[in-house]
Amino acid sequence: MLVRCFLGALTMLALAHSSPAHEVANAKNATNKAPANGQPISAETPIWHTDYAQAYLKAKAEEKFLLIFFDDPQQTDYEKRLLSQLPQSSQHLTPGRYVLAHLPLDAKVTTNGQESVLVQHESFAELRGGQGVAIVDLMHTKAKFYTYVVSCFPFEQGKTYDSATMDIVLTLPPGTITQRTMVFAVRMQPEGAQSTHGQIDETLAGEAESHSDYQANIGVQGHHNWDVRFHRINARLGADLAAQEVCAESWPNESLVEACIDCVHSWRQSSGHWDAVRSYHPRYGYDIKRGRNGIWYATGIFGRRW
Repeated sequence: MLVRCFLGALTMLALAHSSPAHEVANAKNATNKAPANGQPISAETPIWHTDYAQAYLKAKAEEKFLLIFFDDPQQTDYEKRLLSQLPQSSQHLTPGRYVLAHLPLDAKVTTNGQESVLVQHESFAELRGGQGVAIVDLMHTKAKFYTYVVSCFPFEQGKTYDSATMDIVLTLPPGTITQRTMVFAVRMQPEGAQSTHGQIDETLAGEAESHSDYQANIGVQGHHNWDVRFHRINARLGADLAAQEVCAESWPNESLVEACIDCVHSWRQSSGHWDAVRSYHPRYGYDIKRGRNGIWYATGIFGRRW
């Protein structure tokens, strides 16, 4: 599911299927602050905005990602750890592909005259109303996921996001939230799987999305119609590459991040599947979709050299 977060002038459009548009009436002047580790602001120090509307407009105008840290004020030690880790990734943040926003969990916006808590908006559903990082793509202006939330990483109790993990989050390739979270799960695998080190391919990503949708719709995992799909994909890959596919399913009622990690773990248990996931391929595409049964269905498709 794509969930769009569009803010233009003082209007926020947040679409999930047929969700209505909303007007934001309470945009304030942005304020900035240094990281919580006390480092002074410099040209190499990320600047945090504390007003969502202004941060969104800045990211849109500069065609950057908007990274939002939803912070629980009751967990200040965690806040300090996270904010002190991000500057270590300054090669990704400054001069930067990101505009940064640091918001409390109770940050509110006014839409159509009604006040609501921002983190509880459907755009950020994968955070489940809690602390975490969300990313909105305001960089890829021609992509279908432009203005959509493309990452949600909840900071669940007991889970730590160290500097290496944040580097993975910050360097994910362009894509939808489901595609990027699958890539995240592959790159988090401790044995260093190589299948996402090539070029993400629009054709393969689209085929992975389509097949994940199909599995989710019928509620059955499998390489359905692979003979037909194999020849169709190969015709678009070129003579030197051949398509290869892996599929998996999650446990019921998992979050997106949990489901992606579990699907990668299931591939690790099969030598044939793991050979495909861990190997380098010039081109690749991943996606995952949730069925009405609460189970997520993952697909990876690779352009493998003959």
